[in-house]
Amino acid sequence: MRIALFSDIHANLAAFEAMLKDMDGQNPDIIYCLGDLVGYHIYPNEIIEEIRRRKIGTLKGNHDEKIEKIKTTAESLQEPGKNYAYHLIKEENRTYLKALPAHIKLEYKLRAGLLNLMFAHGSTRRIDEYILEDTDENYVLELMEEADAHLLFVGHSHKPYHRILKTNGSSVRRVVNIGSAGKPKDGDPRGCYVMLTLEPDAEILKNCFQVEFRRFKYDVETSAEDIEKSLLPNEFAENIRNAF
Repeated sequence: MRIALFSDIHANLAAFEAMLKDMDGQNPDIIYCLGDLVGYHIYPNEIIEEIRRRKIGTLKGNHDEKIEKIKTTAESLQEPGKNYAYHLIKEENRTYLKALPAHIKLEYKLRAGLLNLMFAHGSTRRIDEYILEDTDENYVLELMEEADAHLLFVGHSHKPYHRILKTNGSSVRRVVNIGSAGKPKDGDPRGCYVMLTLEPDAEILKNCFQVEFRRFKYDVETSAEDIEKSLLPNEFAENIRNAF
C-alpha cells in the first residue's frame, strides 16, 4: 500500500501541477491532503477543483478555515492586500472548504499487529498548533496516546521532518511533518510531499512502513511573478523564492 501525503499548497498552481506530475509517476494507491489549499497565491479555485476532481481526501487547514471569517464583496476584489487571496475563492469552493474534516484516522490490521495512522493539519488538538521537531517529547507522546496513534502526520509549519519518539518496549510512536508542497519554509524552494509505503507482511511493527520525502522542482520564478502582477503583497513572491 502506497499512500501519498501533501499539505500547504497555498494556491500555488505551478507547484501543485509539478507535484501531481511527480506523484502520478509514483503510482500511489491513495492520496491525502492535510490542508491549507488557499492563501498567499492567486489560484485557489484551480487547486480546489482539481483536488475535488481527483477525489483526494482532504483536511481543513487554518487558512481554509479563515475564509469563514472573511466577507467578499465586489469592492474587496479590487483591494490590494493579504486578504485578496481569499476573496478570489468561488462560492461553491468556499462551501467545500467549510465542510472539510479536522482529522483523518486510518487503522490497519497488519501481520505484526494494529497500526494506527492519524492525519492532522496542525495537531490533533488545534488546527493552528505547531508540532515542531523540537516540541516537547512528553507533550507529543501525550497527544498521540490521546489519539491512539502510532504514526502522526502533520503539516502547518512547512518544515519537513521524521521524528522517532522514545517509547517502552516495541511500541511505535513517530511524528512526520510532510512539509509544504507550495510554500516551503526550510530554505529549499522545491516543493515537498511524502510517500508512505506500508508492508502488510512484515513481522515487526516498526518495520511495517517506510517514509520517503520527495522534493520536486517547479518554476518558482514564474510563480513569484504571478504574485507580483496581482494585488497580493510582493513579500509573498519573495517568500517562495527564498523558501522562507
